[in-house]
Amino acid sequence: MAPTHETETLTQEDNKKSASFTRQSTALPHLTVAVVVEREGKFLFVEEEDNGEIVYNQPAGHVESDETVTEAALREALEETAWEVNLNSIVGIYHHTAPSNGVRYVRVCFAASPVRLTESSLDPDILGAHWLTLTELSQLTLRSPLVLKVVQDYLAGARYPLTLIQP
Repeated sequence: MAPTHETETLTQEDNKKSASFTRQSTALPHLTVAVVVEREGKFLFVEEEDNGEIVYNQPAGHVESDETVTEAALREALEETAWEVNLNSIVGIYHHTAPSNGVRYVRVCFAASPVRLTESSLDPDILGAHWLTLTELSQLTLRSPLVLKVVQDYLAGARYPLTLIQP
């Protein structure tokens, strides 16, 4: 899904027809980032524990109050995988509500290139960082449906310029 010059208009009437716009909570969504890093047909994923289960995710996490989304993406990649990366583009912006607790997330996903593996220690919540093919990933338990969706969008060519994010 590459950027197009066509525009889609959503109206208030569209909002009323869509069940996805039904308000379930007045809590603000959590702003998060994720990074798709590809090297030689494999993707960089983190292995972590969630509610007692081993799951896989892109390097990802919350945006801190003193950083931009791009700074958060670079930080999360380094903290969770020990890889320095260069952000190349935006894959997409996604909404997700965790079924386990009802928390809503807005996730800004970036495509990045690996630069170098550092000697940094991994975040204590991370069990390991792995380079996996899409086939290998499909055999594992994912943190959320967004993990696979983002890779599929990336492989379909979804790339938007970093300049979409303005200071």
